[in-house]
Amino acid sequence: MEHVSLQTQNMYQKPINLKNIMKFALPTIAISLFMSFYTMVDGLFVSNLIGTNALSAINLTAPVISLVTAISTMLATGGSAVIMKKIGEGKGLEAREDFTALIVVNIAVGIMMCSIGYLCINVIFTNMNISADVFIYCTDYLSSYLPFTVPILLMNNFSLYLIASEKSSLSFLCSIGGGITNIVLDYFLIKVMGMGTGGAAIATGLGYSVTTVVGLIVFSNKKNLLHFERPVLRFNVLKKVVTNGCSEMATALVTGITTLIFNWTMLRYVGQDGVAAITIIMYVMMFVSSLFSGYSYGVAPMISYYYGEQNHKKLKKLIRTSIIIIAAFSIASAALAIGITEPLVSIFAEPNSPVYTLAVVGNRICSLALLFIGFNIFASGMFTALNNGIISAVLAFSRSFVFMIVCLLFLPILFGITGIWLANPLAELMAIILAAIMFYKYRKKYQY
Repeated sequence: MEHVSLQTQNMYQKPINLKNIMKFALPTIAISLFMSFYTMVDGLFVSNLIGTNALSAINLTAPVISLVTAISTMLATGGSAVIMKKIGEGKGLEAREDFTALIVVNIAVGIMMCSIGYLCINVIFTNMNISADVFIYCTDYLSSYLPFTVPILLMNNFSLYLIASEKSSLSFLCSIGGGITNIVLDYFLIKVMGMGTGGAAIATGLGYSVTTVVGLIVFSNKKNLLHFERPVLRFNVLKKVVTNGCSEMATALVTGITTLIFNWTMLRYVGQDGVAAITIIMYVMMFVSSLFSGYSYGVAPMISYYYGEQNHKKLKKLIRTSIIIIAAFSIASAALAIGITEPLVSIFAEPNSPVYTLAVVGNRICSLALLFIGFNIFASGMFTALNNGIISAVLAFSRSFVFMIVCLLFLPILFGITGIWLANPLAELMAIILAAIMFYKYRKKYQY
């Protein structure tokens, strides 16, 4: 049985306190915030340099792009949980063989998804009730985004594996480098080169590729805790990875479906201005949600390690401390999002324009969901880290799909446009009740 390096043992055997937890969590929080930030920057450049119709188009492509995100997130989070559990059990060589095999699977899946995307690109937008210029923006953006499918899949995986391999600072630097690359290229390709939405997509893809290139270099070094070995594809491991990561996949995939339904609803009640307004609000929600996702990703290897080690005392303290941290984040982020609504929206839309008015009202109502989102994200991530992908998937699917769809179907009928804005907070409230039930039900099994 191969043992973990002394440095890694020291990392995971340190006391559970705020300082040591945040050493794990801060890099992933920063990475998630940076990823969301430069996605927002994409929207900022597009809305100001091209127009709000182009901004609407980017949102209309989101359901397709979410499929790429969903698969990469599933393989990354599910794989990380399985591999770190094996390392906690002292099965280092086996963990590295599985790690390499999963990277190969990511590459194969990425090539397949890119090919299917090009075959279906025109069909996707043909039946939407959108203008000709928005249709062109949509196809231009997606056709330029698809070639980066493989790098994006690998980027999501390498970000988590770098952190698990004691290289959280490097992962953070990669996210900063990718963000700067995206921002600079957004201006150059859209403003200077006049490449429109296609330029925005290329800038995003190249920004994501920074982590992919660094990851390939780092994991080729045999001195690292995780590094490439001769891949061994164990189908029981792949099944476990898919099962563990299916909740995060459901969250990303269903978020895309929900975005599509939001867009349809807005097109029905308001038109393309409504789609632009919901895009602005989604940027705000995504940015704040990334804070909670980053925290959950950061502590997930710790949860998996202590679970594999059967260290129930540390596991209990880690989870309970995390709940306190998330509560503080939730209150602060909701208050801030509501307080700065007007200046925030004015960055994307001209004050007194229809889009601006819709987005200001919508953001103030939707920001109430930030009181609940953090707990829901953490609960789903916690069960994934505990290798209980089924419960994690139930929580994620119920939150992102079942509750949201029910709210979107009925609330607009009762309250009109206000009902669309209320759907998100109410769905998150329903989800947190379900999460609390599951948390209580499994407390004795995992002894947290």
